[in-house]
Amino acid sequence: MIIFIHGFGSDGFGSKAKLLRQYCAQQNIAFIAPSLSTIPDLAISTLEELIQQWQRYEEVKLVGSSLGGFYAMYLADKYNLPVVLINPSMAPGFTLQKRVGQAVNFHDFSSYEWNETHVQSLEKYQCSFSGQRCLLLVQTGDDVLDYKLAVDKLPDAQHVIEQGGNHGFEGFERYLDEVFEFILSH
Repeated sequence: MIIFIHGFGSDGFGSKAKLLRQYCAQQNIAFIAPSLSTIPDLAISTLEELIQQWQRYEEVKLVGSSLGGFYAMYLADKYNLPVVLINPSMAPGFTLQKRVGQAVNFHDFSSYEWNETHVQSLEKYQCSFSGQRCLLLVQTGDDVLDYKLAVDKLPDAQHVIEQGGNHGFEGFERYLDEVFEFILSH
């Protein structure tokens, strides 16, 4: 089972989720991309329940993007799971402090509240994950997060550092084969 964890303001129907879902359907690989709560504790709780349920039947592997990458690191560390991280947030408490107030969902443009309690709750999910069993995909043109933070924090990860690009990881479809080769070999 592959679980895709979306980023802040996104959901399980974003572009990367759609690409992964389609690839998994073609390869007959179990896949889920849940639309998670904007409340970090609820999002983590949902993901932990999914992991615990699916681990009864098959291996669970994670793919996380941005804030979802942060969640994926925490869960990979806690449950010893292989993980692919795409432009992951390494310090979401800092970067998302700027977003306190009304935030917008990128899928349907609905608004929701992002508050100081949410920001503070992220701190409990910081972990010492070094990147073992991890494929890190970053683009130097990420205008939201500094890719060097992820590269420095994850020295044991397999790194793919692409020049240019953006926070959404432009051209992600070009890496699907590499992502699945990594995921299926771990």
